[in-house]
Amino acid sequence: MQTPYHIRSIHLEFWNSGLVGLFSGRRPPFASARLIELPPSLLLLLLFAPFKCSNTPSIAELKFPILNRSPQHQCALHLARIELMARLEAAALLLAAAAAALLATAAEGLGVNWGTQASHPLPPKVVVQLLKDNGINKVKLFETNPEAMKALAGSGVEVMLAIPNDMLHRIAGDSAAARDWVKRNVKRFDFDGGVVIKYVAVGNEPFLAAYKGSFMKVTLPALENIQNALNDAGVGDRIKATVPLNADVYNSPARNPVPSAGRFRAEISGVMTDMVKFLAKNKAPFTVNIYPFLSLYLDDNFPLDFAFFDGGATPVNDNGVMYTNVYDANFDTLVAALAAVGHGDMPIIVGEVGWPTDGDRHAKASYARRFYDGLLKRLAANRGTPARPNRHIETYLFGVVDEDRKSVQPGSFERHWGIFRYDGQPKFAMDLSGQGRNTMLVPAKGVQYLSRTWCALNPKASRDDLNKLLGAKIDYACSNADCTTLGYGSSCNGMDARGNASYAFNAYYQTQSQEDEACDFQGLALPTQTDPSTATCNFTIQIATSGAAAATQLGVAPAAAALLVALLQLSLL
Repeated sequence: MQTPYHIRSIHLEFWNSGLVGLFSGRRPPFASARLIELPPSLLLLLLFAPFKCSNTPSIAELKFPILNRSPQHQCALHLARIELMARLEAAALLLAAAAAALLATAAEGLGVNWGTQASHPLPPKVVVQLLKDNGINKVKLFETNPEAMKALAGSGVEVMLAIPNDMLHRIAGDSAAARDWVKRNVKRFDFDGGVVIKYVAVGNEPFLAAYKGSFMKVTLPALENIQNALNDAGVGDRIKATVPLNADVYNSPARNPVPSAGRFRAEISGVMTDMVKFLAKNKAPFTVNIYPFLSLYLDDNFPLDFAFFDGGATPVNDNGVMYTNVYDANFDTLVAALAAVGHGDMPIIVGEVGWPTDGDRHAKASYARRFYDGLLKRLAANRGTPARPNRHIETYLFGVVDEDRKSVQPGSFERHWGIFRYDGQPKFAMDLSGQGRNTMLVPAKGVQYLSRTWCALNPKASRDDLNKLLGAKIDYACSNADCTTLGYGSSCNGMDARGNASYAFNAYYQTQSQEDEACDFQGLALPTQTDPSTATCNFTIQIATSGAAAATQLGVAPAAAALLVALLQLSLL
């Protein structure tokens, strides 16, 4: 069915389309009428005029119903109103489906990382709906959480499952443990209408230099056991095991620091070569995490513009190939390292890439927007890199939401990687289609918050108590809550001592779900209904995790009604 809609009039094509049941088996009297044009005035009359139906008019009597107020014509208008409302609602649902399909197409192939290290994580159903509402059809997990898997079942979202590093020793040394893991975490959810599992991530950056070789001897055996278990379970042809690796597993020599000279790190070259051969044998991809932000964070002399994609940096000349950003240079260094071990054509997945928005002077929303705008345009255009031009790169953004329980050992920015805030609200304009539009992401639906109550420094606290207790109480609060936004270069840096104390007390209070005893600190703090936020520093209200999933979907009828109103407004323009 095609129903043409125009700005100043609505054309409806009427015919018998299953509405017979509404008329006790009688065919609607207007069922054979064609292309009835309804101007806005008649449209509103049909929808809202209180006509009653007592008789069935003939089709001939329907030519000019507005001019004839006989009972037959009143009946005609009443029936036409029923038909019109039904068709408008159907059209609204079709428009909604078309819009969703368009969005999904725009974000095709784009994934996100879903971490859950938060004091008040969003309910899984809310997160999955958030992904779908934004057309994100791939997700990478860091553990196989049963509730997340249940929420993903039937969603159509492709999933990369994960085995944490602390399980690698057991799975590496026991093939039966690998088979059991596959049975409980893959086969259990792998059915029609279940979870669309695409990959299994074996560990997470296990060769990170900071781990000092802790997982050197177990990562490859664990990978082999998991892929073999997938093969034995009959799913190895469509579910591949891979190892997400940090970009520090490869580098270029200091004497020739260009991408084409890329090689795997000397101390892991042997195991990396064997891993690549195993991945190639099983037609599995190489997965790497690339973070241009970290290049900037770790080196004060790193050129700022080289971290972005807008061409402002002095290029790096690699034998005539010009690199204008560190992302391309990093990726192609890996391509060269793979080629050096005989697999330069191996598929590469970018398992993590992103930009934090707080916790460091370079971690801010304006830079994040600049970075994502450039990255998404390149991904949408399948631009590839100089070593792999015009190629699609499967990419997972890092991450969905901020996580206030992540370790800050690498830096305070670790808790602020989300493209959404902790509560599923977008942080900045971001066009996942890669068209560069100034548009906001769709926020999470059905999120419920704790009461609008903050915890702040007690204005009546004595100077003596402040001098003796305040430092220790702030330390306690920040040791048990997230105060990373107070650091140098962060969004809440620059407040006075009272502001810092209030922020710390409120962070702890919200983390403790606003328990009464959590806002006392030996009389130094008091609850308040006055928001202490400043122009640059947001004092949060935490979400009520137990009730946040209460309204994860807009019902079909309300959604149709909302679109119907929009159509009516459109007709009156």
